[in-house]
Amino acid sequence: MPPAKPSLDLLRSLTDEHVLRALTEVRRLTRAELASRTGLSKPTVSDSVRRLCDAGLLVDTGERTTGRGRVGSYYGLADDVGHALVVGVAPEGIVAEAVDVHGDVIATATTGITRPARAAQVVAALTTAARAVRDDVGARPRLAVVSAADPVDRATGRLVHLPDSPFLLGELSPAEVLAGLVDGPVSVDNDVNWAARAERDAADDPDLDDPSPEDLAYVHLGEGLGCAVVNDGVVRRGHGGLVGEIAHVLVDGPAGRAMPLIDVFGAVGLRRPGSTAVDVPALLTAVRGGDPRADEVTTTIARAVCGVLAAAVAFADPALVVVGGSWGTEPAVLGAVTAAFGRFPRHVPIRPARLVDGAALAGARNHALDQLRTAVATATRP
Repeated sequence: MPPAKPSLDLLRSLTDEHVLRALTEVRRLTRAELASRTGLSKPTVSDSVRRLCDAGLLVDTGERTTGRGRVGSYYGLADDVGHALVVGVAPEGIVAEAVDVHGDVIATATTGITRPARAAQVVAALTTAARAVRDDVGARPRLAVVSAADPVDRATGRLVHLPDSPFLLGELSPAEVLAGLVDGPVSVDNDVNWAARAERDAADDPDLDDPSPEDLAYVHLGEGLGCAVVNDGVVRRGHGGLVGEIAHVLVDGPAGRAMPLIDVFGAVGLRRPGSTAVDVPALLTAVRGGDPRADEVTTTIARAVCGVLAAAVAFADPALVVVGGSWGTEPAVLGAVTAAFGRFPRHVPIRPARLVDGAALAGARNHALDQLRTAVATATRP
C-alpha cells in the first residue's frame, strides 16, 4: 500500500514555517530572497507571504529594493508576534528581560533582595520585576525561562532548599508565580546548568579548539558551589534535577581530613559571617598573597576542588573541564587547580569559562530565543 500523501494544509503550514523561521533570523527579506534562503519556489513563497500577511504574522515593511530590475517589496514579522520573558534569580537580585524574536532585549527590570533570601521575598521581587517588564512592553510574554541560583526539582520546577544552600531559605515555584503573567510555558533550571549551556554554545565557534564542546563539566566556584555535566551536547539533570550539587562531595580538607567541600571553606575561615556562602573577597585576598597563609590556603582549596574534578571525570567522562565563578577564574586558583589535577591518574584539560559575567542569564536567553522562534515559526500548524 503506497504511503498516504501529506494534505494540502500540512504542506502549506510547512511552507509557512520555513518562511517564518527565515524572518526570525533576518529582519526583512523580499520574496525572491525568501525563495533563495528557503529553497522554495518563488510562486510557493508568494502564496505563503500572502497567507501570512492575511493572518497578521507578516507585514510589508514599506521598503523597496533599488537598482536595476524589478522592484521588490521587503517583508518582516509583525510587531505583535510576541516576546519571551527571561528571568535571573540570584543573590544579587532579580533581573527580568523581555527578548524579541530577533534576540534583542527590549525591556529590563531589576529588583533587589536580601541575603539569605526568604521564599516570600523572592516571590514578591519576581512578581514586581516581571510586571515591570510586561508593562514596559505593553503585552504579555508568550513564554518564560528562569535561571535560579538554587537547585531545581526536575519534575515540578520548584526551587529546592538543600542543607547549606547559601542563597534561598525555603522552597518556591517560579512557574506558579509567573503563571498569571505569561501566556505559555515557563521553563526553570539552575544557574550553573544555564551557564554550562551558554559555554557549550560559545564553543560552537569553529575558530575555537575545545576538545569537545559536546562533553564537558562546568564547575562554578563563587559564593555558592555547583557543577553542570554536558554529555553529547545535553545538560544532564538526573532523576530529581540535582546533578552537580557538589557542596557535599567528600574531599581532602586541611591536614588531609576528609570533609564535605563546603566545610573546607569554613575550616580555613573563608565563609561569610552567619552563612554557608563562600566569602569571595576574603578568599581572593588570601590567594593573591594578602594573607600570610596564602600558599597554604591556595593549596588546600586546589586539593579540595581537584577531589570534585576527579569525581566528575570518573562518573561523567568529560573531554574538558570549564571553571567559572567569581573566584574559580582567579589565576592563582585556576593555576593551582590545573597543576594539581594534572598529577591525577585520570585528568582532562581545564580552562576558564569564556563567559564570566551574566553567563547563566545568557544561557537562559539563548534557550528562550530558540523556544520563541519555534513558537512563531509553527504558529500556522494545523
